[in-house]
Amino acid sequence: MRELLTDWGGDSFRFLHQDAPKILLILIVALVVIRIVHTLTRGMVALRARHLPPGIRGQQIQTLASVINSIASFVVWFLVGLTVLDRVGINLGPLLASAGIAGLAIGFGAQTLVKDFINGFFVLLEDQYNIGDAVRLAGVKGTVEDMSLRRTVLRDDDGTVHVIPNSQVQIVSNMTRDWSQISLQVSVAYGEPSDKIIELLKQVGEEIRHDPQFADDIVADVQVPGIDRVGNGEAEYLVLVKTRPRKQFAVTREFRRRIKECFEKNKIQAGLPGRVFVTAQPASN
Repeated sequence: MRELLTDWGGDSFRFLHQDAPKILLILIVALVVIRIVHTLTRGMVALRARHLPPGIRGQQIQTLASVINSIASFVVWFLVGLTVLDRVGINLGPLLASAGIAGLAIGFGAQTLVKDFINGFFVLLEDQYNIGDAVRLAGVKGTVEDMSLRRTVLRDDDGTVHVIPNSQVQIVSNMTRDWSQISLQVSVAYGEPSDKIIELLKQVGEEIRHDPQFADDIVADVQVPGIDRVGNGEAEYLVLVKTRPRKQFAVTREFRRRIKECFEKNKIQAGLPGRVFVTAQPASN
């Protein structure tokens, strides 16, 4: 018993004086490496406030920074775990061999997980969408709040959070890439002169285009192609406005308000509401 305690004491003394400092040093180096990576990624995100080269978007940098942080943390702590196990005297050969066999078995049952990572990699590589984009994925529409190689997190208009595995992303509909377009249909009475209506709509478009409050939100001249539909005692005119992403809603509301005021000022009659015709049937004998 005394010899056992002596051996145990010797091993403990050797561990505290030889292995423990090395393990502590490994942990400190790991924390420093992770801290450096996080500092570099924060610097990448800070580039959004500066001039970016063509083809590079702020959201893309933020997304890549998030993924780099996750991958770097996993790799560093995995290596730390292996090193610590080796320092405490655990033979890693059989452990790695067992892990390889177990990984092979798990791989057959985790094909969807592998597909998640592959799809996530190509989403990032091809810049299909980024954090902050409004997208439609797997039948769900919302704003991208977070994304990794495995899944994408969306929040829809009513605040519901949707977590979508990247393997389910087959078609990406990105509604905030570069610019958005408003297709506004304006209905007026059939008898109103077409040239006058087109001129008034162009006038409203010029006013809002040069309004300091909306000038930065509209990226091209307002177009009024003309009459888009005629029927039911009314004519419908098409107005096209290109705006910056996410600015189309405010511009649409302001456009409609100004059109209403313009029509009221110029005595333009709005489109007639739908009518229901009731035909009296003769009484049967």
